[in-house]
Amino acid sequence: MTTENQIESAYLLARERYSQMGVNTDKVLERLAKIAVSIHCWQGDDVGGFERPMTKLAGGGIMTTGNYPGKARTVDELRDDLDRVLSLVPGTCRLNLHASYLENGGKYVERNEITPEHFQGWIDWAKSKGLGLDFNPTYFSHPKADDGFTLSSADEGIRRFWIEHGIACRKISAEMGRQLDSCCVMNVWIPDGYKDTPVDRKGPRERLAQSLDTIFAEKPDRDYHLDSVESKLFGIGSESYVVGSHEFYLGYAVSREILLCLDTGHFHPTEIISDKISSVLQYLDEILLHVSRPMRWDSDHVVTLSDELRAIAEELVRGDFLERVHIGLDFFDASINRIAAWVIGTRCMMKALLIAMLEPTRLLRKFELDGDYTSRLAKLEELKTMPFGAAWDYYCLKHNVPAADEWLDEVKDYENKVLSKRN
Repeated sequence: MTTENQIESAYLLARERYSQMGVNTDKVLERLAKIAVSIHCWQGDDVGGFERPMTKLAGGGIMTTGNYPGKARTVDELRDDLDRVLSLVPGTCRLNLHASYLENGGKYVERNEITPEHFQGWIDWAKSKGLGLDFNPTYFSHPKADDGFTLSSADEGIRRFWIEHGIACRKISAEMGRQLDSCCVMNVWIPDGYKDTPVDRKGPRERLAQSLDTIFAEKPDRDYHLDSVESKLFGIGSESYVVGSHEFYLGYAVSREILLCLDTGHFHPTEIISDKISSVLQYLDEILLHVSRPMRWDSDHVVTLSDELRAIAEELVRGDFLERVHIGLDFFDASINRIAAWVIGTRCMMKALLIAMLEPTRLLRKFELDGDYTSRLAKLEELKTMPFGAAWDYYCLKHNVPAADEWLDEVKDYENKVLSKRN
């Protein structure tokens, strides 16, 4: 068991090492504590939602694999699980909700009829925790999405239904932001596309643009609500053609002055979004990130401290983009303890930000501008073995959460006392 004295002693040594490079670790930790990471609710119940008792949502390119026991079956159980997660994660968090996680009192409410009242319980809970909320319309796993088309459907009635759903969700998002006095980012992702090669690629995209324009027609109070659109390369059942491609949404976001969502799993396996951030922010005021870990496809594995995760964080820090980027997580794994999955992914995102912020960016940029690429490379490699772990443990200690892997004992205890009894 790591003691408080050991953590503090290790941090003092690390602080001295970093100060020799001109990095003030105390200020870095203060800054890190102000960066919010939006935790996604759907990791806790395998993207099930609560529209109907024990609903199993599927389709639209979304699939959760695994049958680890103890998933949340009710809103109260999901909140209990989130409480446990929040107790094991340092710093500032938000909660990201899907429309299918409403509280309907056991009575089914159609998606185009949902109101802020159906999320008042979540708003009250978030307020009690000092959290902000983010929101997503749910455009999948519904009879009116069975043919794979929603906002781009050729059927005007289907299209109208989903437009009404989007408008209803905007009102909910704005009310969340207003009550919590914290701007809510509402992200639109749809599964629309064809399994095989289409003849008409233009028509669905024209209809999608018209639908989005109708949804976004009313100008929001940007202090409380922001709109975002999210692309995808392909999905299950839409392998050949996705209506909402990256190029479509990039053009739409720039021309309509809304946010673009970059999801780490929604591009070709050889593409990385760390290289896209500085490009899109040349033309957009803000963007949204959905951070997951693709494994050969958009499999949404639990986020780990990978090279790409570190590269994303480095780009945010080096480009001074932290004030313009909203960071959200998006993964779902039912093969391991769901609480642990949440904690691992969230802590890794925060670790990546810490590592990036501990970098002597000004010095590295000087090497680069001077053409001293030898020093740049040498310094970047030396940074990889700097004692950022000591700074992380100290950060956890100061936020009263377990350091190192000590959080796992609490998760195991929660599994034995709570999760195991859900079966």
